[in-house]
Amino acid sequence: MTSAETVPAADLQVDYRSLVVVLLSPLAFALVFASWTLFAVLGIELKQGLGFGEVQFAVLLAMPMFTGALAALPLAALARLVGGRRVMIGCLLWICPLLWAIAYSHDYWEFLLAGAGLGVGAGSLAAGLVYVAALCPRRHAGLALGLYGAGMLGAGLTYFLLPLISQAYGWPMAPKLYLLPILLVALLLWLFAEDDPLRRGGLRDVPAKLMLRSGGLPPPAVCRLALYYSFFYGAFVALALWLPAYLMAQYRLPLMAAALWALVFTLPGGLGQILGGALADRHDFRELRWWVSACVMACLFLLSYPDFTMQIHGVHGDLTLGFSMPLAGFAALLAVMGLAMGIAKGSLMCLIHRDHGDDMVRSGGLALALGGLFAALLPLMFVLGNERVGVRTAGFMFLYAALAVCMLVMLWEVSSRARSRRHAKGD
Repeated sequence: MTSAETVPAADLQVDYRSLVVVLLSPLAFALVFASWTLFAVLGIELKQGLGFGEVQFAVLLAMPMFTGALAALPLAALARLVGGRRVMIGCLLWICPLLWAIAYSHDYWEFLLAGAGLGVGAGSLAAGLVYVAALCPRRHAGLALGLYGAGMLGAGLTYFLLPLISQAYGWPMAPKLYLLPILLVALLLWLFAEDDPLRRGGLRDVPAKLMLRSGGLPPPAVCRLALYYSFFYGAFVALALWLPAYLMAQYRLPLMAAALWALVFTLPGGLGQILGGALADRHDFRELRWWVSACVMACLFLLSYPDFTMQIHGVHGDLTLGFSMPLAGFAALLAVMGLAMGIAKGSLMCLIHRDHGDDMVRSGGLALALGGLFAALLPLMFVLGNERVGVRTAGFMFLYAALAVCMLVMLWEVSSRARSRRHAKGD
């Protein structure tokens, strides 16, 4: 039995209050994620101004993702106890003084501490997920969760506005840019949104055994879904953070141009999440995952190829062959991969809600926690690829290998299901 089944039908009707939550929650997510990705653009200027190295820059990018992953499960549980709306408002207010502090920071460790605080504020992602999952009508759960996940488009706000603000007024003004919108959304959530259905008396209808399912490890099925989601979520977030710096180094682009080119990845990713959620309302992700994974793997395979020159000793002389990925081709692959990742995230979260919606705190929280940890690992892997391997595209190679592991787990799951069915028929 899922949470959607335990709430009276009257509570699941689409009314203006549900629409307010479905619209305001993604907006809150977008602002938090825009603040979270602040260092993707601002960190490049700080690296040039403060003179810290690639590893320090990678740690600065990874810190909000790491602390956000640690905060995902506790804040998801807190959202169930006190209401997702209250936790989201609290997280929005939490990041405001941190954004203000970034504008007046001067040392690397100050930016690092501020980034860690922003990551804790990003725990509102998990709280908002529990909030939207509890309120949305079951037949439109995928679309509602996809709209919420499309808040990752907030990275586009950072890419578009921060270089302009930084050039016009200096980088200290850039973090302050988000303060007024964040406070406005927090006020709108307080005035017009309401608490979760389970917090409005629906708890009386939930069996006691569900109320006690707050501790212990999730079942293996939840862990597998969380593993799949962690790849698509973590890879998308890490690439969204890393792409401006990668484009500047690989194609010698200025910061503003690199940030705008990075939009070809984030925008299809956000729109794909809405499409994936809507598709998942009608189709099982298990039918889509092989196609989506194969598409992402093909894109990663092509993106993994570094520029090279090869000389062949032919019969009539030497032949020289070279390869260099053009910027337009790179952008096209990013757009296709971003769209596929978005479809995977939207459909996967709908599947998690459909099959394990009675325990969304652990299932959804675990998916976001694992995704955040994977996203925090990736910037360091990208740097190691540059520094140790000496190949800038080594990060895409690592993602290719990680996706291969996920696909092997999916294959094992299919084989296990087939064996179980054969044994059941034999009995």
